[in-house]
This record gives sequence, C-alpha cells and structure tokens, in this order.
Amino acid sequence: MAPNDSAQATDQAGEPGASRRKAARYLVPVGVAGVAAATIGLVPALAASGDPSLPKISAQQLIEKMAASDTQQLSGTVKITTDLGLPGLGSLGSFAPKGGGSDKSAAPQQKLTELASGTHTLRIAADGPDRQKVSILEDAAEYSLIHNGSDVWAYDSGSNQVFHSKKSAADAAGEHGKKAPESGVPTTPKALADEFLKNVDPTTSVSVDGTVQAAGHDAYQLLIKPKQSGSTIGSVRIAVDAKTGVPLKFTLSPSAGGKAVVDAGFTKVDFSKPAADTFAFSAPKGAKVTEDDGKQDHKPQQSLPGGLGGFGDAKNAKNTKVIGKGWTAIAELDTGGKGMPKADNNSKSGGDAQKFLDSLGDKVTGKFGTGTVFKTRLVNALITDNGKVYVGAVTKEALLDAANK
Repeated sequence: MAPNDSAQATDQAGEPGASRRKAARYLVPVGVAGVAAATIGLVPALAASGDPSLPKISAQQLIEKMAASDTQQLSGTVKITTDLGLPGLGSLGSFAPKGGGSDKSAAPQQKLTELASGTHTLRIAADGPDRQKVSILEDAAEYSLIHNGSDVWAYDSGSNQVFHSKKSAADAAGEHGKKAPESGVPTTPKALADEFLKNVDPTTSVSVDGTVQAAGHDAYQLLIKPKQSGSTIGSVRIAVDAKTGVPLKFTLSPSAGGKAVVDAGFTKVDFSKPAADTFAFSAPKGAKVTEDDGKQDHKPQQSLPGGLGGFGDAKNAKNTKVIGKGWTAIAELDTGGKGMPKADNNSKSGGDAQKFLDSLGDKVTGKFGTGTVFKTRLVNALITDNGKVYVGAVTKEALLDAANK
C-alpha cells in the first residue's frame, strides 16, 4: 500500500475500530482531574530545516504503530494556542458577581477551562497510569495538577490555594465509564489524536502525508480529512514519532482557511523515566487547602458526532436526536419552547449583557421560523425562537438546511 493510500483499506482489512480502541488504551494521560476542557491546542515545536527521510509507511501501518505504542513514561514542554474566533470576553467582567473570590478554589474544573483560548505553556510528566503531572506556567504564577497513586493535588501558586482529592484508581475508573479521570482532559497531541481516530469512519479520508520534524524527532504525518462538504473542519494533521509511535503534534485546520483552530505540539520531549520526586507534593505553609467533598462534577463530557470533545453527549441528552452522520452530523435539541436567553434589561449591566449576546449571533429566518446562529471557527449553533437548538461542526448553511427539513 502506498503512503498516500486511504485508510479505508484499514476499515476493510484490519478492524481499525479495534486498533483505535487499542490506541486509546495505550494513551499516556497527563491531565490529573476528571474534567473536560473545551477544545485545547498546543503550538507546534520549531521544525528543523528539511524533512527527514524515513521508510515508506501506509496509513494502516501508521495507525497500527500508534496503537502498538506502549510509551508509559515521558516529560516535556508544550505550548497551547487555541483560536476559536470568539470575541474577547473581558467586557463581561462587570456582569460577574462581586466578591466571587472567596468561593473559588484551586479545583481544576475552574482552571482548565482557561486553556480553551489564547496561548499557554505547559510542562508535563508521566510515569505510568498512576503518576502524572501537568503544570500551567504563567507570567508570575504556576498552576499544577499532580496525580500520584490515590492522591490528586491541584495547586495555584498565584492564590496559594490547594485542592485535594483522594480516590483509588478503581473508584475513578468506575465513575468515568472505566476511563481514568485524567483521560477527559486532552492536554497532549496523543489525547487529541485519539478523539479523532476513534471516530474515523467511511466519511473520512486518512493518509500519510510525508514526514516532518517535531520537537527534534523524526515523524510521519498522518492526514485526516472529511469526505463530506459542509463541515467546518478542513483537516487534522498528526505528527507521529517514527520510533515510538507517540503523536508529537496535532493541528486542526478550518475548512474556511486561515490559521489553525487547534495546533498541538511538543516543543521538547524526553521518553526517559521522570524522577520520582516530580510527583511528590505537600501543601506549602499558609496555603488554603480545600478537600474534595464528593460534590464536584468530575465526569468528563463526551463527544458530539465527529469527534468533538467537551460539548456534551448529544446522543444521550434528553429530547435530542442526531441528524446526519460523520463530520456533518448535527445534534438537534428541543428545549421545550424556550428560545434565546434574555438578560435582565431593567439594569444597565443587564442591558449591556443583552447587547453583547445579540452581537454574537446572526438573526435568521426560514421554514423553522426565526432564530439566531452563533458562530465560532469550529462549532456553530442555531437557536430558534420556538426552542429548537441545532449544533455541530458544520457551516451556517448546513444548520439552516437541517432546521428547514
């Protein structure tokens, strides 16, 4: 099979669903809390001049190489940049409740959502399924998540606050459908790659698109593209380490063109065993420690059709159905007659908030009546005035077509 052959041959010959499930089992989780961040991207490492010369490999062989990878230990540095095309949210600060700092903690649910936009630098380490650490480096502070055996710690040096959860791996697996809690947080190219590979189906074209250098390592480049028109996703490229089979870089490009929506890559990576003290933690003197009371929602959100994590489980939600399949699948939800939410216009802040909400969407009409389309560079949603919601990684036109049927 030639390097650019479609991975459809994989579907016919090698039960890739099983291979992808195997790949998921071998993924090294580096998040340490069972929460789902919105789409997260990592800036690629600086590539060396010239592409490496490597033996030819088919898409099927490369997927199998990823599935066979048993890398359990690594450490490195990544950068995170995500561009969903959302407007700046700084102006909403005046709408937030005052004095909110007192009820905040270092719980990861609050912190990891910040990775959904902008640029961030992370330092990660993993030593098997029981020890992982990820630190978000900021200008004058650091936020760390440490999983060490039955302990999960989160520490925010900026506020000197600590969050602690003590659960066995078995308990965590039981709560998350036999998935480790860390697996809900896609903070590496490996986790991001799995989100897409597990959803590869006949609507998808998969091929090998040459070789690249990523974080100083020779790598093959796996190219994933939708065969259907109407998706906001143009392509996904995954740089796979030629030696270990570990994804080193993940890039999601929009069908509309322009810079990547998600770009994921190590700037530096080492596959040797991290030092044991990497995962040691004790609360600093004077730090406020919050113990997990069991009321936190640690369940990772599942994917919308097309492999998009962090947007809820469209198939299992109440009054929900899926229109279409593959990359152009659309989730239709019925809110029971409730249309667009309205802010309290009796106050200035309420009026300003409503103007902000209105500015995010485009008013539309059709057989469905009237509604508003909210757009990002990846996921779009139509909310009709009679309470129907249509959402997916599809174009505005695809949403209107679905609503008109």
